[in-house]
Amino acid sequence: MLPQKPANNQLNLFHSPLSQMLDMHDPLIALADEIDWKIFDNAFSKYYSKEGRPAKPIRLMVGILLLKQLKNISDEEVVFQWKQNPYYQYFCGFDEFQIAEPCHATDLVYFRKRIGVEGMKVIFGMSVALHGAASEERQVIIDTTVQENNITYPTDGKLAIKIINKLVKIAKCEGIQLRRTYLKEIKVHRISLRFFRHPKKRKKAKSAMKRLRTIAKTILRDLDRKFENNISLHNKYAEDFYLFMRILLQEKNSKNKIYSLHEPHAYAVGKGKDHKAWEYGTKASIVTTKKSGIIIGVASHDKNEHDSKTLEAALTSANSNRTKPIKEGICDRGYVGKKVVLGTIISLPGVPLKRDTKYQKEVKREKFRRRAAIEPIIGHMKSDHRMQRNYLRGFIGDEINLLLAASAFNLKKWMNIYFYALFSRDYALTIEAIEKVELHLIQYYLFLLIKNS
Repeated sequence: MLPQKPANNQLNLFHSPLSQMLDMHDPLIALADEIDWKIFDNAFSKYYSKEGRPAKPIRLMVGILLLKQLKNISDEEVVFQWKQNPYYQYFCGFDEFQIAEPCHATDLVYFRKRIGVEGMKVIFGMSVALHGAASEERQVIIDTTVQENNITYPTDGKLAIKIINKLVKIAKCEGIQLRRTYLKEIKVHRISLRFFRHPKKRKKAKSAMKRLRTIAKTILRDLDRKFENNISLHNKYAEDFYLFMRILLQEKNSKNKIYSLHEPHAYAVGKGKDHKAWEYGTKASIVTTKKSGIIIGVASHDKNEHDSKTLEAALTSANSNRTKPIKEGICDRGYVGKKVVLGTIISLPGVPLKRDTKYQKEVKREKFRRRAAIEPIIGHMKSDHRMQRNYLRGFIGDEINLLLAASAFNLKKWMNIYFYALFSRDYALTIEAIEKVELHLIQYYLFLLIKNS
């Protein structure tokens, strides 16, 4: 049940309001005043019942989620910092300083499950609309990256040992006596798997790997036989047993391999990086405007498809957050194979044509040089907004984390623009001059101004 809002906002006799205590020119304060929070009340109220204990305010939960992505901190940490930071409290709609934590960290988990992917799309749409006409550019830049899941580096030995431990735990939980647990033998094989890439240890590790798979299959068959007379237990663990058997039967060149027990949807993606040959997670598409660099569309893909096959989902997401359709999408050579998708022309870099004039060649050169601007945007999403490693479970968690990271990037960009506009007022800089100068030059120029003042 949603809490009832007070009829009148009477001032407290003993405490001053936060608006009189804080710097109202702070970018976070300006962002809180700029966001239309009624959008979330109207969109998310349908997910709440009219009965039961009053829930936390929707603005509070949305605000905490955005602060978490903006500051790149965990659920527990953002709740703890919220209690200490009055700017966070003002951002979430509180008029007076609160001395208690706003909610438990697990409430954020329940709220994410409550609104789901559709609710996150509403938050992302708000972050795009915040930039106004700048998000309506005719040309966009499209690229893909990998959002890695929170899994260990997958090896057959690790997976076999985890399956054995899971099976032993199931037997213990259901009170079933196994013929043999192999715990002592498993310890020996675990040690044999260490440094398995060393030429002198490869043969021993291969033998240990084969034996671990045999042990896992033996325990699995033993449990399955004892579940035959109990249909309820058999149905309860049938999905898990099917997953375990798929992992134990897969080979080096098998298709649709499983790399994790708790994230079975994750797949291996090779992006040709020298420092990281394979990344384990899901592929994500990012769509940004050409000049302003605003993220207007994102899409997470449950299959490892060619980049050209991801364009339709990416452009659909981008067009849903705009009033005008996209005219041209600028991509790299990895998108070869598509020329027009959903009415959008796909431009790829290539050798200049002989019939092109000098002006046309310069336009193409500028266009594809600008395409590289999406790379640092992806880098900021990963290093600053929790996309480096996704800790939310399942493919739905991948979609939610991607949408929140893109929303946080757009909000951070809005705050930076406000910050530079504030300095333009104090130091007589024009918005046109700010847009023409690179970001690092602006920061250096402002540093010199502050140092000399």
